[in-house]
Amino acid sequence: MQRFKFILLFVLAIASNAKAQTVISGKVTDSQGTAIPFANVYIKNSFDGTNSKNDGSFSFQTSETGQRTLLVSFIGFKTFEKILELKGQPIQVEVILEEQINKIDGVTITAGAFEASDIKKVTVLKPLDIVTTASAAGDIMGAINTLPGTATVGESGRLFVRGGEGYETKVFIDGLEVRNAFGATAPNVPTRGRFSPFLFKGTIFSTGGYSAEYGQALSSALVLNSNDIAEKTQGDISLMTVGGDLAYTKKWDNSSISGKVQYTDLRPYQDLIKQDFDWKEAPNGKVAELVYRQKISGNGLLKVYTNMDISNLSIRQPNINNGGAKDTVSIGNDYFYLNTSYKDIIADRWTVRAGISTTLNQEEIGFNTDKIEEDEKGIHAKLAFNWEAAEKVSVNMGTEFFTKKYTNKFNIENGPNDAFDFKENIASTFVETDYFASNKFVVRTGLRLEHSSLLNQMWVNPRLAMSYKLTEKGQFSLAYGQYLQSAQNDYALVNQNLKPEKATHYILNYQYIHNDRVFRVETYLKKYDDLVKFTDANDFNPNNYSNTGFGEAKGVDVFWRDSKTFENTDYWISYSYVDSERDYRDFSSLATPSFVSNHNFSFVAKHFVVPLRTQFGATYNFASSRPFHNPNKSGFQNDKTPTFHDLSLNAAFLIKPNIILYMSSSNIFGRDNVFGYQYANQANAQGIYERQTVGQGAKRFIFLALFITLTKDGQENQLDNL
Repeated sequence: MQRFKFILLFVLAIASNAKAQTVISGKVTDSQGTAIPFANVYIKNSFDGTNSKNDGSFSFQTSETGQRTLLVSFIGFKTFEKILELKGQPIQVEVILEEQINKIDGVTITAGAFEASDIKKVTVLKPLDIVTTASAAGDIMGAINTLPGTATVGESGRLFVRGGEGYETKVFIDGLEVRNAFGATAPNVPTRGRFSPFLFKGTIFSTGGYSAEYGQALSSALVLNSNDIAEKTQGDISLMTVGGDLAYTKKWDNSSISGKVQYTDLRPYQDLIKQDFDWKEAPNGKVAELVYRQKISGNGLLKVYTNMDISNLSIRQPNINNGGAKDTVSIGNDYFYLNTSYKDIIADRWTVRAGISTTLNQEEIGFNTDKIEEDEKGIHAKLAFNWEAAEKVSVNMGTEFFTKKYTNKFNIENGPNDAFDFKENIASTFVETDYFASNKFVVRTGLRLEHSSLLNQMWVNPRLAMSYKLTEKGQFSLAYGQYLQSAQNDYALVNQNLKPEKATHYILNYQYIHNDRVFRVETYLKKYDDLVKFTDANDFNPNNYSNTGFGEAKGVDVFWRDSKTFENTDYWISYSYVDSERDYRDFSSLATPSFVSNHNFSFVAKHFVVPLRTQFGATYNFASSRPFHNPNKSGFQNDKTPTFHDLSLNAAFLIKPNIILYMSSSNIFGRDNVFGYQYANQANAQGIYERQTVGQGAKRFIFLALFITLTKDGQENQLDNL
């Protein structure tokens, strides 16, 4: 009898358990109704569950009872949760998974922007590339000039972007403005950027459509992000054919300090190498840099960078209006730049960036017996916040203040000894929002407000950009924006009522990145308004200066980079086409400016030969003819220069683990490139306007250097910096 009762109770228990089984079924899809196979479907805190099938359907049984939570998860989507009442009756569930936004690996805004860093997905050039380009000679601007959108203007050395003048490109370090970012030079003598590429971990070169955070840049923004705390203590010695430098870095746990002194003197070099320029005193200068980094609290980082630069040069240039007699032009330049920045995480979803930069630039310009003194002081202060407002929304907002004072003193023999100056304060506010509609689509809207104390006026500049990720490897981007830049100092000095010049950018971009290969193609339209126009460049009548100038630039840029196909080889190809016309300055009609070449092409290659412990590099640059005005012909801007060609080579040989021998040569074939012509103001007896060529200072520039690194183990070198 007892045995019978036990069997009966066991059977009843099984029947009760079978009755409590609940069948849960349904289908897993995304928001567009597309089935999601292999999604993980299960009851929370249990072993009951299954995976969805190819059509997204699923079905499983559970013995759980009461209120339980159903979870459905799949990579790239938010986890789905739903509370079910389990009573043993079948339950049908419709599961729609919402895409999870990935702001790091998802779609990014790429229109107009080339980024050089080790972490951004849109990387095109790494910091190493900036200084291994053969034609650059260690100059950041020279390496950037191999990217599409730039033009070769050999008599300047500045960045001319998409039909814009050199002054239309602004440079920022850690988000703060750098005034006078290029070294002082004489007319038709190319210059270089002031800053060492070794200072920076990343570079953003935007040829248009850039963030609302950056103002007072009409065509382009070059944003340099400086290094954080140094990785190690070391010393560096550089011996070069044009000078030398000493550098030392001390590293502690939470801070580092670096110092560098550099002396450059081209006089011995130019005594050995024949020059086409007649130097009275070849360029020479002294530079001192100090960099301090300090980690503050958990996430804060303070950066302080200062640069002091003293340089001189004097050159004799033939005067076509004085029978070929030479004028002596001399430049003495004292420069000081201080940049202090701080960034930190101040709360959940909030970060802060703050900083201030100061620029002091003094130039004494001599023209025969006449003297001109230019003095510019500038300050830029910024306070900005980044707010992760929601999973799909990021906000970048802030306020900044620019101030500059410009003074020009004339000491003219048998002429006026006058001083002119002006001061302008610009207060700006910006806000920019990124909305990640999905991992394939992002929209950025921005607004920038600027107020000028000089004019007592305010301007509102809208910005808009969006990107759509077509595949995992390729995406399209669009950008639109309005940009302002105050009139140049020389013009504002004459007429302080000149409005800012204005440019409106329209950009369409496609970018493909896969397997260490990058392809970009971008087309653009840039419209100019309120350009400064005057009757004569030497006219000091303010009534003859106005903002009636206008213009347009349109074109296409193509870029290809491949570091995969050939072993130990990296190369890139850039091509730019631009069609640009303006009616500005003293132009008599709408025409293409003299700095515009319709076609620009660059090929850069680098190859490391392991047995020789040597990296070889080559750069070829081509620019089509540029227009100029020939008074011996009818019309305006009616003639063309010859085309520009330059093949440069370099090599870095590792002599010992800590010693490198570096060699480079520009224009190895010695082509006599011509950048333009200067014509006499009056015709000669035959009615012909005589001219002289604007060309290169020498057929080629040859550079040799020995780089020595001093560390405890003696195994470190500067190969990654060459």
